[in-house]
Amino acid sequence: MARAQLKITRRTFLKSGTAAGTLAAVGLRPSNPARNGLALANGTAPWYRRGEIKTTYNYCDMCPWRCGVVVQSVDGVVQKIDGNQADPKSRGMLCARGQGGVSFAYDPDRLQSPMIRTGERGEGKFREVTWEEALDYTASKINTLKDTHGPESLAVFGHTSGEFWFTDYFAQAFGTPNAAKPSSSLCLSPREEAAILTYGLGVGGHEPVDWDELECLTLIGSHIGEDTRNTVMQDFSAAWSRGASVIVVDPRFSSVAAKADHWLPIKPGTDTALLLAWMNVIITEGLSDAEYVAEWTEGFDALADHVAEFTPEWAAPITDLSADQIRTTARVMAASKPRSVIMPGRHVVWYGNDTQRMRATYLINALLGAYGRHGGMYFSKSPYLEAYPHPPFAVAGSSGGCSAEPGEESDELPLGPTGKARADGARDTFLRGSTAMQELIDPMISGDPYPIKGLIVYGTNLLNSVPNVPRTIEALKALDLVVAIDVLPQEHVAWADVVLPEATYLERYDELFAVAHKTPYIAMREPAIEPLYDTKPGWWMARELGLRVGLDSFFRWETAEEYLNTRLRSVGSSLEKMRDSGGVIIQAGKPYLEDFEGASPFHTPSEKIEFYSEQLAEAGHDAMPVFEPVEEPPDGFFRLLYGRHPVHTFAKTQNTPLLNELYSENEVWVNEDAASAAGFSSGDEVWLENQDGATSGPIKVKATQRIRDDAVFLVHGFGQDSPGLTRAHGVGASDTKLQTRYALDPISGGAGMRVNFVRLRKEV
Repeated sequence: MARAQLKITRRTFLKSGTAAGTLAAVGLRPSNPARNGLALANGTAPWYRRGEIKTTYNYCDMCPWRCGVVVQSVDGVVQKIDGNQADPKSRGMLCARGQGGVSFAYDPDRLQSPMIRTGERGEGKFREVTWEEALDYTASKINTLKDTHGPESLAVFGHTSGEFWFTDYFAQAFGTPNAAKPSSSLCLSPREEAAILTYGLGVGGHEPVDWDELECLTLIGSHIGEDTRNTVMQDFSAAWSRGASVIVVDPRFSSVAAKADHWLPIKPGTDTALLLAWMNVIITEGLSDAEYVAEWTEGFDALADHVAEFTPEWAAPITDLSADQIRTTARVMAASKPRSVIMPGRHVVWYGNDTQRMRATYLINALLGAYGRHGGMYFSKSPYLEAYPHPPFAVAGSSGGCSAEPGEESDELPLGPTGKARADGARDTFLRGSTAMQELIDPMISGDPYPIKGLIVYGTNLLNSVPNVPRTIEALKALDLVVAIDVLPQEHVAWADVVLPEATYLERYDELFAVAHKTPYIAMREPAIEPLYDTKPGWWMARELGLRVGLDSFFRWETAEEYLNTRLRSVGSSLEKMRDSGGVIIQAGKPYLEDFEGASPFHTPSEKIEFYSEQLAEAGHDAMPVFEPVEEPPDGFFRLLYGRHPVHTFAKTQNTPLLNELYSENEVWVNEDAASAAGFSSGDEVWLENQDGATSGPIKVKATQRIRDDAVFLVHGFGQDSPGLTRAHGVGASDTKLQTRYALDPISGGAGMRVNFVRLRKEV
């Protein structure tokens, strides 16, 4: 195999061309009113402002990390966003995306008024209407669906922080179990399911790595520096600068691989083989934390017998790594135990066997004695915060109460009032009834096991996230009602019957952000300015719809302030008190084993970390991880890999003026030797065609030795087809549109999407 032979020194840096730091001091530019908000003043205002500075507290909505921010506005125009020093995530700092929040709010392409469809679905033809007409029309259609087919005939998809009002509150009050989020089955569900099986508790929204005392970090497909999460960037930089060892496993020489002591350019799809071989070395060489294993784990002997045959020599030809690389890196990890961690990734839906792969990572962390130890992994504790009082939901599940964090999935799959499970069959199919968002598409088309006839899409770029886009479009055509709630005219908005434009996070109150953390905390969001145009906040829309469909008893508050203050009274606070304390309430955590005074923090049946899972065995699955080979690319094709860019979030920010300036189109990474053999070089424009004939492009080639010769890589979120997005429309290629296949994880319901292959073509 021809691929890069790169020698990585202890402190090699990649020189990034992303000038994210320049965003920190961006001021108003009268030459670009769309970016700085001067359009609101017809372009006549000077570049400076002399009015009173208004300071408000918020948590960023430019990515799911939700760092605390302090917003300063003058004369009704947002001038500056800073990281909140009091916030445990931002600590006074922000990434480029966070700094781009002002530009996002003042994007001239924003949806500006409610609309009802006039043309065919997909044509994007609408007429502007009043809010009263839009909501009355929507409520009438929803009530008709309920009367004809039952409440379960409505599905609700949600993403970003405001999803709570629709997926967690409105849906449960209305009585539909078919509420889903891409953050689960298209991202996190294998990670969370594996953690519950192994430790008896989930990872949650913030990976619990005890960075301050960490001595060795192992990353498998985690792209710190590209998937730019502010806190993780700060923590990694601090740990790396004080000399922590770094091991990076990735088919691509990513930004963080450039900082690694050991880069393992693994063959895609073979990670579990590597993990099993690492366990073999740690156990056979006596490198595990014997006292920890004896006290806090169950099934060690079974695991030792299980991995005895999975030697580095066995794994080497499978992974394309040398036995020496595997053995050396296992010893490096063990040398720093228990201050040594394989960090749980976030986007872990890869090949359909992902729950078992994540189980293997957790088992190694347990062998190293990491969980609950200083420098290993801490226990996240949820803040205490009571839910807003309401009648029992028609569907059981999380309501944002004391144990829930907005945006997090409930562990239990709810049942509707008729006793019906979700239409995707998750309760019967998956171990814990995971939210399989992509599996709800088929019942919209077939009506089996019962019809889903209506869909509310909140903040979810439906045609740039769910695999098999043609199937999703078929479903949209078959529905009786499609409601799109968004800030921008994303691609799926053209398929809606009703469009409800939302105010941005800088223009609205929102649910409290209750964060499970080493130091659990609660953050507030309040408007810095009034909503622009004729837009409304999500809480207001959910309440108005709720009142119109007969859910008055669930929406008894008049204002968001009333709702929020009612919740805050349970912790002796209020919005005013939160403002006085910097917008954050911090509570005490219990991060380490000693904080539990001998009681077990592990909520498994044995109250220990379980190497051998009886739950899996009883459900007919392997009780311990095994390696399952994945399909190889056909001749002439590459495996399609995809990921993030430090200035963009999914398919949300490509149109944001400032962020678009920093990175306006994606490229396809191709191994330089493979590209040359196929007649391509850097800068060539090509089309990508997958194994099923789906195409996307044109996109420029980035020929590089920083990727293996059997895979290509795309930054996710480009290749959007929405004329209303004047900067993002038709730029680059879409990995989602090339994902016509996915492999369903049988344990968690995660949709493994790295099972697609592409080839490069000069023309379509």
